[in-house]
Amino acid sequence: MKNTIFKGMATALVTPMNEHGVDYEAFGRLIDFQIDQGINALVAVGTTGENATLEPWEQKEVIRFTVERAAGRVKVIAGTGTNNTAHVLTNTKAACEVGADAVLVVTPYYNKATQKGLIQHFTTVADASTVPVILYNVPGRTGCALQPKTVAALAEHPNIVGLKEATGNMAQTVEIMRLCGDKIDVYSGEDGIVVPMMSMGAAGCISVLSNVVPAMAVEMTDACLAGDYPKAAALQCKMTPLINALFSEVNPIPAKAAVAALGFGENYLRLPLTPMEEATKAVLLAEMRKLGLAV
Repeated sequence: MKNTIFKGMATALVTPMNEHGVDYEAFGRLIDFQIDQGINALVAVGTTGENATLEPWEQKEVIRFTVERAAGRVKVIAGTGTNNTAHVLTNTKAACEVGADAVLVVTPYYNKATQKGLIQHFTTVADASTVPVILYNVPGRTGCALQPKTVAALAEHPNIVGLKEATGNMAQTVEIMRLCGDKIDVYSGEDGIVVPMMSMGAAGCISVLSNVVPAMAVEMTDACLAGDYPKAAALQCKMTPLINALFSEVNPIPAKAAVAALGFGENYLRLPLTPMEEATKAVLLAEMRKLGLAV
């Protein structure tokens, strides 16, 4: 069994911004809030962190800041994936230089590699990285899916340690676990099915939800890890209306609105993303209030 980067709940962090750039004051408070609430790991510059509209130098600085602010309290995972293998290598080198504990690498989008191409792509990155690699399978965004046999082949690489599985396909998750056994840690990339995936052996979740209710999200994964699935299921159901609201518009639009409502910076996104529509925002804030959040 390879070393596990984390078990439980990791937050795919929103990156607070304003018209001048990254709002590091708000970002630092968000990081501290997450850690104080018991989160198990942090993901910087993932999809939720608007990596697609951050310049490469900004991405490196956000990762550096996250590592320094976390100060060893939790593991920091850096999103470094693009659809260009050479660019992924550059991003991964930068993340390693500033102290990331692992990198999260999405399947190449738009150019849609074959399964053979995916094996070569991820193997090239894993060979070059000085920290462990977590694969990220989210075909709804990328148009490119890792098949279970491909995951199994990549799981043989000593530096590929995890998979963020965000297809929402439980049958595929089961097949991945059947083929891979303990060669790779699987994490739910879908907040709505954390408990079902962990009941099948997933190690935890890389979450949007936990930006908003980290303590409750951690309580859910802790219950799973303790084998208390009735408690975990009750929490999953309790948070489902909020999860639905957080995905009522494309991520991270609702997450940015929610984090701003909690006081962590402005509700500012970079184009082509725009702030949440007032009708869906009203539903989101209502669901947050139902869970006791002061918004």
